[in-house]
Amino acid sequence: MKKILLLVVPSFCLVTLANSQMPDIAAMRAQMGTMAKSPSDTSKTPAKKATITEKVKSSKKHSGLFTLYQDTVTGSVQFYVKKEQLGDEFIYQSFSINGPTSLSLNQSMHRATEVFKIEKAFDKIEVKLVNTDTYYDKNNAVSKTSNVDRSEAVVVSEKVVAEDSLGYLIAADALFIGDKLDPIKRPSFPSPNPFGAALQFNLGTINQAKSKYNTIRSFPNNTDVVVDVAYDNPSAMAGGPDVADPRYVRVRMQHSFIEMPKNNFKPRKDDHRIGYFMDQVTNRTSTSPVPYKDMIHRWNLKKKDPNAAMSEPEQPIVYWIENTTPLEYRATIMEAGLKWNDAFEKAGFKNAVQMKIMPDDATWDPADIRYNVIRWVASAQPSYGAIGPSFANPKTGELLGTDITIEWFSGSATPMFDELYNAYTMEASNESNNIMPWKNSQHNHANCNLASELKAQLITGMTTLDATNASEAEMKEMHKQFLTYLIMHEMGHTLGLNHNMKASQMLSPAEVNNKELTRRIGSMGSVMDYPSINVSLDRTKQGDYYTTRSGPYDLWAIEYGYREFENETAEIAGLHKILSRSNEPYLTFGNDGDDMRSPGKAIDPRVNVNDFTNDAIGYAEDRYKLVNNLMGKIVAKYTKSNQTYAELRARYGTLNRQRSDMSNAVSRYIGGVYIDRSQPEQNSTNKPLTPVPFATQKRAMDVLAKNVFAPNAFDADAQVFPYLQRQRRGFDQGNMGEDFKISSSAITLQASTTLAHILHPITLQRITNTRLYGNTYGVTDVMSDLTKAIFDADLTGNVNIYRQNLQTTFIEALATITTGKANADDIAISAARYTLKKIKAKLATSVSTNEETKAHRSNLVFMIDDATTIK
Repeated sequence: MKKILLLVVPSFCLVTLANSQMPDIAAMRAQMGTMAKSPSDTSKTPAKKATITEKVKSSKKHSGLFTLYQDTVTGSVQFYVKKEQLGDEFIYQSFSINGPTSLSLNQSMHRATEVFKIEKAFDKIEVKLVNTDTYYDKNNAVSKTSNVDRSEAVVVSEKVVAEDSLGYLIAADALFIGDKLDPIKRPSFPSPNPFGAALQFNLGTINQAKSKYNTIRSFPNNTDVVVDVAYDNPSAMAGGPDVADPRYVRVRMQHSFIEMPKNNFKPRKDDHRIGYFMDQVTNRTSTSPVPYKDMIHRWNLKKKDPNAAMSEPEQPIVYWIENTTPLEYRATIMEAGLKWNDAFEKAGFKNAVQMKIMPDDATWDPADIRYNVIRWVASAQPSYGAIGPSFANPKTGELLGTDITIEWFSGSATPMFDELYNAYTMEASNESNNIMPWKNSQHNHANCNLASELKAQLITGMTTLDATNASEAEMKEMHKQFLTYLIMHEMGHTLGLNHNMKASQMLSPAEVNNKELTRRIGSMGSVMDYPSINVSLDRTKQGDYYTTRSGPYDLWAIEYGYREFENETAEIAGLHKILSRSNEPYLTFGNDGDDMRSPGKAIDPRVNVNDFTNDAIGYAEDRYKLVNNLMGKIVAKYTKSNQTYAELRARYGTLNRQRSDMSNAVSRYIGGVYIDRSQPEQNSTNKPLTPVPFATQKRAMDVLAKNVFAPNAFDADAQVFPYLQRQRRGFDQGNMGEDFKISSSAITLQASTTLAHILHPITLQRITNTRLYGNTYGVTDVMSDLTKAIFDADLTGNVNIYRQNLQTTFIEALATITTGKANADDIAISAARYTLKKIKAKLATSVSTNEETKAHRSNLVFMIDDATTIK
C-alpha cells in the first residue's frame, strides 16, 4: 500500500506524492525559510509602539511634581509618572472652588485629605489610597499582619499608553473629571414626605461631554488640577439663588497632589485637656486601655536660633489679605492677625505670624495652595458666616495650607435684615416635631458657625446702642471689636486650635466690664468660644463688647503645640509641665463635643454657646431685663419714613433670639454635671464628675419660671406686635399668611429651647443617675417645680394665650414620656404619670369664669385621662 503525504506549500494548493516521488526535504526547508524572510510577510513582526513624544505632540506640557500634558484641541489630559515615583507616598487635597452653597460647595472649602501612592501592575498604573489611621510597632511580631483584613482602595487603574526610560504615560481624564478622587455629589436619603426628594436640590448625573478642565498648575512640590464637572438632572424641581437652572449645574473643583514633606517635623501627641484638631491613629499593637497615637495639627515652626529663648522662625506663618477684602476693614484684619504673636512669644517665637496684603496686580492665584489667604465673598445663599479650614499631612499632623473665607453678610458692619431674620427668627411652623424636638434631636458640630452667631449678637448690641442714642464712634468701636474677634477666632482654627466653649466662664459679671483687666488678659480665656456680646443698658458700666486679644488659654495652648525642646527627654518633661496647669481656672477647656447647645446633648452647663461670665444664670437674668427694656424703644427707633417695617421685624427677631440663648444656657444647669479632666497626678480638689449643686439647679429653675414660663414673660412684646409686618416681595406671603406667628414664636422658645432639654430622656436619666453620687434634685422634684411654674400663677383666674400653649405642650410632653414614646427610663415614666395626676387634681380646684379657659382646662383633663388610662 502506498503511503500518502499531504504537504502545504506557499501557493496553498494540496499536492499528492508517492514515497517514490519524495522531494529533497533539505532543499524544501531552505526554500521555505527564504520565503519566511520575505519582506512582504509581516504577520510575525511586532507593531511599533508610539513614543511619548508622538502621544503628546498636540499637547501643552505642565511640568512640576507631576507632569501633565493637555491636548490643545480636545482638552484631554495625560499624566506622566516617573519610575522613581512608583511606590512613594503623596498627599491628595481637594477643594471646592465654586458651586451651590446649599451643597457645601463654597469657594475654597477644604474637603478630602488623603495619602496616596502610585504603583505599576503589569501594563497598568494604579492610584491607591493609603490607610493612615492605624499604627503597628515593628518590634512586635504581630505587626507582620498589618495588611491583613484591610482591603485596598484603588482609585483608578489606567493602561500605559506610552513609556520611556524614565516613566510612564497614562490617560488622566477618568482620574480628574468626575467623582473618583472626591465624591462631589452628596448622598440622598429617603424622605418621609413623598415629595421631599423632588423638592430637595441635589446634583444629577455627571455629563462628561459638558465637563472640562479649567486650570492646570504644576510646581516642584505640588500639582493642581482645577476642573468644571457638569451635572444634569432633568427632573430637578428645586434650586436656589445661587443656581441658574437646577437641571444643569457645573461644580468647580481643585485636585491638588502634594509632595510628602521631607523634613525633620516631629509629630506632637494630642491630649484630652487641650483642644487641637488632630489625626486619629490607633496603635494596634498596644495593650493600653487608650491605645491612641493621635497627632495634633500644627505648623512646622523652627527657630532661626535654637539656643535663643526668643527667636524668629526659619519660615513664619504668612497670611495674605486677599484683594477681595473691603478697603475699610483691611487695617483691622491686619491688626487682628498680628495679635496672635503674643501667644507665639509665650512659645518662644518672635514674629511667627506675618500679615500681607495681596496687590491688585498680583500674578499668583489665591487658590494656589502655597498661599494662605484671608478672603471675602458675597454668596447668594451663604451656608456659613466665616470659615477657617486648613489641611495637614495625615502621617504627621504638619499643617500645609489654609484659607479663611468671610461672608460679606457676616463680616460687614451693616446687617442684612432679611437674611438675619430668616436665620434667627423664633417663628416656627405648626408641625409638632418643632414643638417637641426631643423626639428627633440631633446635633452636628462639624462646622464653625461663629460668624453667623456673632452677627446676631452684634445686632443685639447695635439695637442697644441705637436705643440708648450711643455715638457713631461707639458703634464703630463695637464693630471693630466684633471683626477683630472674628478674625482671631478663624485664624485660631488655622493654627490648629478647635473650639473652647468653656472659655467665656473666665471672669465674673463685674470683671468683664473692667477694661483695665480685660485689655490685659482678655474678657474670656480664649478667642475660640462662641460668646454672647457683652452689652449693658447702663452705658456707664459698659466694658469691652468682645475680647480683643488671645486669652490665657490661647497662650497656654499655643505653647503646648509650638514650644521647641532640645531633645526627646526634655520634650516629655516640658509638655508634662505645661499640661499640669490644666486645672487652673483660666485654662478650662471644652469643645463642640462637650457643649450643651442642643437638648439632651453633653453634661457640663459651663460648656455652652452664647453665654457669658462665670455666673451664666445671673448674666441671663440681666439679659432678659435688657431685652424687655428694649422692646419699649424699638418701635419708635425703627419706624422710619420712606421705609417698610422690615428692619423693625428683624430687630425684634434678634432680641427674641437673645431670650432663646439665655433660656438655653440656664436650662442646662438643671440635671447638669461639672467635668474636671485633670489627671490624678495633678491632685485636683474636684472629682472628675460633680453634679451641679442643688441650690444652683433651683436657682436656674426660678429664673426660667420668672422669665420664660410666667404669664407676663412676654408682656413687653405687646407694643411691638402690630408693627411686625413682613417685607412684601412678589408673591412670597405664603399659605400661612404674612402676620407674625406670635404664639408659635413663644412656644418654640419655651418648649424647643427649655422643656426639650429638661424633659429629654437623657437628661431625666442623668438626673436619676447622679443621685447615686451627690445630686439631691430628683426627677419628681424637677417635674413638680415645672408644674408650679407652669400652672400655679393662674389657677384662680384666666389662662392667657401663652400659658394655654405652654400648659398644653407640657402635658403633651409628660404624656409622651408616660406612654413610652420618648424612650425614657422607668423612673421618669413613673414621675411623669404621677405629675399628670397632680396636675389633674390642681385643675379640679381651679377657678375661672372665662369660657376659653374652661375649654382649655377641659382639654387638658382629656389629655391627662387619655395618657394615664390603660389601653
